[in-house]
Amino acid sequence: MKIHAEALLFDNDGTLVSSLESVHRCWTRWAEEFGITPEAFAQVELHGRPAVEIAADLLPADVVPQALARIEQLEVEDVPNGGVQLLPGTTDLLDSLPAHRWAVVTSATRRLAEARLEAVGILPKTLIAADDVTRGKPDPEPYLLAARELGVDPARCVVFEDAPAGLRAGRAAGMTTVALTTTHASHQLDADLVVENLSALSALVTPGGVEIARRH
Repeated sequence: MKIHAEALLFDNDGTLVSSLESVHRCWTRWAEEFGITPEAFAQVELHGRPAVEIAADLLPADVVPQALARIEQLEVEDVPNGGVQLLPGTTDLLDSLPAHRWAVVTSATRRLAEARLEAVGILPKTLIAADDVTRGKPDPEPYLLAARELGVDPARCVVFEDAPAGLRAGRAAGMTTVALTTTHASHQLDADLVVENLSALSALVTPGGVEIARRH
């Protein structure tokens, strides 16, 4: 299967990098600090969602701004503690792409996303973060904004995601979707193509864009 695209849009955590241990460490501490019971915390989906939505699910509205500032601080401070690792295939794939053909689209804040990306040497020309949108994934707004920033028709974009919420956002934006089984089982992921991680894919730059293929 070959996918022809003008732009490739990558989720960050679970797609390009893994910070699952850091996320678990920081959010568990955060929940304890704000008096959230383990039972209540266990009911909330953390992965692939903006922190503001998670905090709003768990805390009174007047506490949310303080809680958001705290989780961002905890996560940014945890980055130097080995909180971020590159996932297989990330460097090879991104290095093969022209800067104007790809973007990172993340549910993290810009401050946190830049800290994580910088820690592993990824410097995207275009980054869409939680601060840039009104509605986060699974709403299509983040991916539609990325397409607009790159000047590409959404239908000519491919979304790379590991989380169901992100894949729903990509589909709602009218984009081709590629799912990675880095954090969820394949049966939980509804996408045009499902692969283990980015090392399963190759990218060939063409005059009109990029051709993505599964490696044999």
